[in-house]
Amino acid sequence: MDQTKVQPEGGLNVTLTIRLLMHGKEVGSIIGKKGETVKKMREESGARINISEGNCPERIVTITGPTDTIFKAFAMIAYKFEEDILNSMSNSPAPKPPVTLRLVVPASQCGSLIGKGGSKIKDMREELWNYDQCVHQICVVMLESPPKGATIPYRPKPASTPLIFSGGQAYTIQGQYAIPHPDHLTKLHQLALQTPPFPPVGQTTPAFPGLESPASTHELSIPNDLIGCIIGRQGSKINEIRQMSGAQIKIANALEGSTERQITITGSPANISLAQYLINARLTSEVTGMGSI
Repeated sequence: MDQTKVQPEGGLNVTLTIRLLMHGKEVGSIIGKKGETVKKMREESGARINISEGNCPERIVTITGPTDTIFKAFAMIAYKFEEDILNSMSNSPAPKPPVTLRLVVPASQCGSLIGKGGSKIKDMREELWNYDQCVHQICVVMLESPPKGATIPYRPKPASTPLIFSGGQAYTIQGQYAIPHPDHLTKLHQLALQTPPFPPVGQTTPAFPGLESPASTHELSIPNDLIGCIIGRQGSKINEIRQMSGAQIKIANALEGSTERQITITGSPANISLAQYLINARLTSEVTGMGSI
């Protein structure tokens, strides 16, 4: 991470990477005919703009550069989306819907963006009326609280929802939920069901027998006042996440003077990814009041 420099007007001037999640139609609009639109955005903003490959319904757009170039790129993308919305309405009397930009943020930085008791995200919703102010504030928070531990990049999945075999059960991801897969006829699922649902202490259950992945460890920090929604009553939620993900999950004791609790996730990359997803879903449902998994 480059050292922060303060511009005369009080802005930031650091090199940063921001990732956006976009639908295929949005990506097509950004790319433009023969790549002319994205080329113009790169030249005029000065930021590096890369678009992930693949036949997925969603793609990752990565914007890298000094923060002033990132702000310019965001402004150009938002303006293009607003232009697309206006063109699609065709003199419709309906009110113009807002422009929506979806950022992908490392799980270890989510707590800093949410804030204690959801205070930070609440302030952003109430005080930041336009996207450029919001993006600026998000950049500030991300620079003040760099990612901790290894970051597993989110990669959009193909249109057909893949099966995740973990902890002796097959799951598909639907929204915020990991749903047990009903098809018991596939060979892999039959193999997955032969493994015990709870791995012995100190041992990681493989995704399915014969295809073991080396165990690795990922750490993330959760604000003290949100750790309860991860643990659940008498440990019900954390045990559920352990069972569904197949990962070993340890929550460190609270340290005096610390506002966060450390969570250590151990298992295969697939186990860790599913555990992270379920933990983030719990945090999101707690802050937004959308219910629980």
